Amino acid sequence: MQLIEVSDRNTRRDFIKVPKILYKKDPFWVCPLDQATETAFDPGKNKLFAKGNARRWILRSDKNRLIGRIAAFYNRDISARNKQPTGGTGWFECINDQGAANLLFDAARDWLKSEGMEAMDGPINFGGNDTNWGLLVEGFTHPGYGMLYNFPYYRELFENYGFRTYFLQYSYHIDITQPFPERFWKIAEWVARKKEYEFRHSEWARADKYAQDVITVFNKAWSGFKEDFVPMNVDDLSNALRQAKPFLEEDLNWFVYHNNEPIAFYIIFPDINQILKHLNGKLHILNKLCFLYFLKTRRITRVRGIAAGVVPKFQNTGIESGIFKHLEIPFRKKYWITEVELSWVGDFNPKMRSLYEAVGGKLAKKHLTLRYMFDPNAKFERYMPDYMEKYKQHHTGEFQEEITFEPGKKRPKHNYLKFREL
Repeated sequence: MQLIEVSDRNTRRDFIKVPKILYKKDPFWVCPLDQATETAFDPGKNKLFAKGNARRWILRSDKNRLIGRIAAFYNRDISARNKQPTGGTGWFECINDQGAANLLFDAARDWLKSEGMEAMDGPINFGGNDTNWGLLVEGFTHPGYGMLYNFPYYRELFENYGFRTYFLQYSYHIDITQPFPERFWKIAEWVARKKEYEFRHSEWARADKYAQDVITVFNKAWSGFKEDFVPMNVDDLSNALRQAKPFLEEDLNWFVYHNNEPIAFYIIFPDINQILKHLNGKLHILNKLCFLYFLKTRRITRVRGIAAGVVPKFQNTGIESGIFKHLEIPFRKKYWITEVELSWVGDFNPKMRSLYEAVGGKLAKKHLTLRYMFDPNAKFERYMPDYMEKYKQHHTGEFQEEITFEPGKKRPKHNYLKFREL
């Protein structure tokens, strides 16, 4: 086998070709846009390069066939938030061969080590954790836009190499052709009637204001997730929204205000994977016309909640329920939409998992974010945000039971009540 670093036009093209070859007969895989892949590795477009770097490799067999690929990357600001400098690896694809996988993992490890890293997480994205993050280990069906899809044997390749579970990610699906649980609607209606709260959906005419409101809420809501928290930048968000404008729906994105101050938001994107599946990664003029045709003929029947946030002071007040109440009418009008994917939520966030279950969400997929320690004798610790560390300090005897809770099993009531009091 021959490991080749991506360094020119031909190797960049081969890097993109690898998954198209491996998944050629897979009925569920959706080819990402070639342009999106290249943008992630363009220092002029990916701001994480400002304090970081990235490398890519492809792997060829003895018969010169493309059989694998991998990328390694780091940003020093993000890596420094860990107890040891930690980089990332992603865009991993490989045949079912441990030897081939090990060559790829070794390349990522050795380069990251040369850059001062002491561990690597994978498979992750060189960007936000809302996109292409985590190894799929359960629910090998249609992937929502921005969610990683891979062969089931990848888990064995990672774990045999020495990767361990850093945190578990759950994705829930809602069949919106079915009524929401009655108890949930009572809470939602009660919150929606409270005069101190104002619920508004987004408007393109005021896009800059809503982008700033997302920033305000997000940076307050997620700052407790110390290692993976990257403050949002309003310019980056505004650019992303402009790019998504052709397929975004104003009345599917909701904001909540208390005395005119933003306190919560929920952003929903149509699952454009239902269209991208037909484009083979290309967005030339003909495929752009196809995209618009499929969009106009309502081929998108699924949507995905990609981002949400509630300012800590207003968490556990039913605000989230009120947002879902206001989504009822838009969903009723858009009768062709039948399914909502509630993004992913980590095993370290039992409050959000409980909300997803309360609205009737059914566990559909599991992904793993994995970590590999370069020093085999170094202490491995699972991910734990600040607020869970505080919980652990006060309830040491109960913590392990809570953090390993699996959906579908009854959560110990006393643990959850104490958690809610924080």
